[in-house]
Amino acid sequence: MAKFARGTVKDFPGFDARTDAETLRKAMKGLGTDEEAVLKILTSRSNAQRQQIAAAFKTLFGRDLVDDLKSELTGKFETLMVALMRPAQLFDAHELKHALKGAGTNEKVLTEILASRTTAELRNIKQVYLEEYESNLEDHITGDTTGYYQRMLVVLVQANRDPEGRIDEGLVEQDAQVLFKAGELKWGTDEEKFITILGTRSVCHLRKVFDKYMTISGFQIEETIDRETSGDLEKLLLAIVKCVRSVPAYFAESLFYAMKGAGTDDDTLIRIMVSRSEIDLLDIRREFRKNFAKSLYQMIQKDTSGDFRKALLLLCGGDDE
Repeated sequence: MAKFARGTVKDFPGFDARTDAETLRKAMKGLGTDEEAVLKILTSRSNAQRQQIAAAFKTLFGRDLVDDLKSELTGKFETLMVALMRPAQLFDAHELKHALKGAGTNEKVLTEILASRTTAELRNIKQVYLEEYESNLEDHITGDTTGYYQRMLVVLVQANRDPEGRIDEGLVEQDAQVLFKAGELKWGTDEEKFITILGTRSVCHLRKVFDKYMTISGFQIEETIDRETSGDLEKLLLAIVKCVRSVPAYFAESLFYAMKGAGTDDDTLIRIMVSRSEIDLLDIRREFRKNFAKSLYQMIQKDTSGDFRKALLLLCGGDDE
């Protein structure tokens, strides 16, 4: 079943895995490929249903559906269709492994995933990562990152954020004061204080801390982070703050900047549209329209093309104009 009611992709009514498998085989068999048939099926079935189609495909034809998609499709359209076929519980673990693999680390992916996932999701990612890759996510992070950025990631990966619940107003005041003293009132910055508070307090507690911080200092916490930190650590701390304020707003902003200006960041576009399509893409669309005075649907229409555009528009699930 679809995870939350705020996704654009839900279980397809009257679903028949065998019929879908036969349609996909026909679409890819022989000369040429019927891309339209492929994208219509894969964007309108839930991830759980796509897994059933892949199983039926192998049963009926002795072929691997993902291998066929890779050989019949090309470019970013292929990347998107293959991403849709990845089991939902594996998606984040796979993206993190890919971001940590080989020469160079993709900090953007590490920051986006680890700053935005819930405690339960982070625990699941760690478990799946261990099962799939027979190695520890934390070990790979410490092997490929350094400094305070690494420390903040390690704190997030512990997935030990305080549970949501009763708010201790005394601790709210204390945390706001600690952050103020660690940044604006200090020559240099005590990064460790930012890491501990932003990485371990509950979301509802942190929202109160940010309000109290504004009262005490006269600054938004984002302004202080901007002034007091730099590079990957700054981007990660800002991502955490944005996700505490609103995860859908954070993803709306990420999607906007993935398409703004010359060239489109297709990887970010694919990663967010696929990973959020069954969770909160309706909320992301609403935030997008509110904050950028245009709809996500219209921006995808303007900044992408071909079958890639058609598939993204179907995942988007409608225009908010």
